[in-house]
Amino acid sequence: MLSRVAAVMAPRTHNLHRVTGSSGKMREGGESERQRPHMSRRVFTSAVLLLVVMMMCCNTGGAASADEAASGDLQLPQEIAMFVPKKTQVVPKSGGEGKVKDIFASPALVRAGGTMIAFVEGRNKHSDFSQGIDLSSSDIVAGYIKAPETWQSLVAEVTKDDWKAHTVLESVDNWNHVGVAKLPTGITRGNKVFLLVGSYEEKRENVDDTWRTEEWNIKVIEGEATQSTEVQQSQPINWSEPKPLFQTDSPNNKGDLKEFLGAGGSGIVMGNGTLVFPLTAKDENDKVVSLITYSTDDGQKWEIPEVVSSVACHSPRITEWEEGTLLMVTYCADGRKVFESRDMGKTWTKAIGTLLGVWLKSGPELLEVSLRVDALITATIEGRKVMLYTQKVRHSLEVDEPNALHLWVTDNSRTFHLGPFSVDSAGNMTFANTLLYSDDGLYLSQQRGMRNSTAVLLARLTEELNTIKSVLRTWAQLDASFSESSIPTAGLVGFLSNTSSSGDTWIDGYRCLNATVTKASKVKNGFKFTGPGSRATWPVNSRWDINQYDFVDQNFTLVATVMIHQVPKGSTPLLGASLRDSKRTKLIGLSYGADGKWETLYDGTKTVQGGTWEPGKEYQVALMLQDGKKGLVYVDGELVGSSAMLPIPEERWIEVSYFYFGGDEGDSGSNATVKDVFLYSRPLSADELKMIKKVEDKKESGDGEDKKGSGDGEDKKGSGDGEDKKGSGDGSMREGMSRVLLLLLGMWGIAAI
Repeated sequence: MLSRVAAVMAPRTHNLHRVTGSSGKMREGGESERQRPHMSRRVFTSAVLLLVVMMMCCNTGGAASADEAASGDLQLPQEIAMFVPKKTQVVPKSGGEGKVKDIFASPALVRAGGTMIAFVEGRNKHSDFSQGIDLSSSDIVAGYIKAPETWQSLVAEVTKDDWKAHTVLESVDNWNHVGVAKLPTGITRGNKVFLLVGSYEEKRENVDDTWRTEEWNIKVIEGEATQSTEVQQSQPINWSEPKPLFQTDSPNNKGDLKEFLGAGGSGIVMGNGTLVFPLTAKDENDKVVSLITYSTDDGQKWEIPEVVSSVACHSPRITEWEEGTLLMVTYCADGRKVFESRDMGKTWTKAIGTLLGVWLKSGPELLEVSLRVDALITATIEGRKVMLYTQKVRHSLEVDEPNALHLWVTDNSRTFHLGPFSVDSAGNMTFANTLLYSDDGLYLSQQRGMRNSTAVLLARLTEELNTIKSVLRTWAQLDASFSESSIPTAGLVGFLSNTSSSGDTWIDGYRCLNATVTKASKVKNGFKFTGPGSRATWPVNSRWDINQYDFVDQNFTLVATVMIHQVPKGSTPLLGASLRDSKRTKLIGLSYGADGKWETLYDGTKTVQGGTWEPGKEYQVALMLQDGKKGLVYVDGELVGSSAMLPIPEERWIEVSYFYFGGDEGDSGSNATVKDVFLYSRPLSADELKMIKKVEDKKESGDGEDKKGSGDGEDKKGSGDGEDKKGSGDGSMREGMSRVLLLLLGMWGIAAI
């Protein structure tokens, strides 16, 4: 009996969030050209699994499972092919002998009563398929895993010789009549399962031998986990008969909408117990629209509120973030959108900056490829509520389409990403995927393969979950340390200070957003920029670097401690925010001139201000953007310049791509130090700016406060904040910031192991 498993001998690694280097060159548009991540072990695993699936389909061989391996060096596989075309046995709804399917697609994962349930479409190609007609019958199939407490037990369960999948919803499959059940979407609450399935019929016209689509329907199938202790083949879920989601005579029926389908993946159970499914339908103009349906009475009746947008939108993904607030990510005719509703879908508004890391469209000239959120779930991990979602990005600058699947985790303040989990090739692509977080386990199911022969794979993301937990602990510990020092943490996204790698990477203390350094020297808590081209770039909103903080187009505050070491010969850039255009236009920036005056930049226009600077003196500078159009520059808490006339994103059509420190391309030469950089996703108040005061690097203390083994010249005083608590001395502040810096070094040391 061939195994469903590919056992991978590649060693497991923990450094999933790679620190990439830089060529030092700038791409057109002003973004640093970063090295692309190398193929991960999991990507290699997917390639091996594809080979295994192809071998299974051809009955030419298979890889050994962990139990079959003769060598103790073989590790458990990181993915298993649960549903393999022409291999996996599917038991009909009425029972009897299992049959195989040509294609498995549209995975959904849920867990109820200790049983993990993997739903898929099981398709059989119609005889007309060989004549160029893309026609397949489709059933909804479930695979049950009774006791997935560990990955080992899950693999053992699925690789049993007698493991079979079971039909939940069966469709007709005749020469002239084909039923199609699509996009299974699941919800569980306790032991109950709610499965939403859209369907339609394809019927052959006898007159001209063409096929006609008709009889659209959408149904809910309820199931309940049994308490049987027998093996999983005894059907651990009892399924009721399907019932229509909407009654035709119901006042809740939307008469102007038709052709309802689920969205696939998962729905949600809100905090108040309301069941919510994402839907698509067509309106009276045959335009695809996104919406939800919900039930407040345990599935007895389903309500249909309003559609999300007047623009055609499809592929909705939903979650509840704040209590009673629904978020929806959907792909619309004018780009990806994030909407929110606080009244159960009666009204929807665009949610700017609500779901970090999702690429949104700012203008028509932007690279608009088929990026979309495939899976979106909410989970509480390490005591912190987060959203996890998958999205494809471009693995190589040479490809035109996103082809690498990554995972993001966000607490709606900062975002961390992992991957790639798979990289598409001509014969091995990811078509759909879904996530499940249950009982402290994170699972990813992917539909992969060739278009006309796809399998569904399941992976338990153990290492990735451990990495996520480590990152969330870092966020919590760093937030706590800053709070002790009265540093605002609400909206704090990134922190650049004393941690670096190889002299060319300035590492974010929150482990999310590193900066690239060119021709600069490491100093305590920052870098010294000297000479032409000496600079650092922080790619906060760059597709090439997989950094996606689109809030920088609307609202941000950038705070840094700076020191200018000598009077320049001419105007010299110090720091700022640059757009992603060929001119590298500075939306907001601060420079210093030969006359000792500060110079502000707004939308590329420089203005000499009345304020002055002195060589060798530390200053706290802050750049701020409000509502996408008002720019402000502060020095030591005093406003030195502002502009309320900046072009909003919809007018300029160009994104803020990166922050720069020191010089920029074409500058005459810097001689300045920048350290302790804070990035916030919101404008700070004047009082909050005062809380982040500069720390004077007093020469008399020197390195004396550097704790033993803190590394990299860790200075217990020069943290870049220096809050002096109204004359009470900086000891408290230095102590708090010292703990922060020691904490950073310790956490990065652990992360590097």
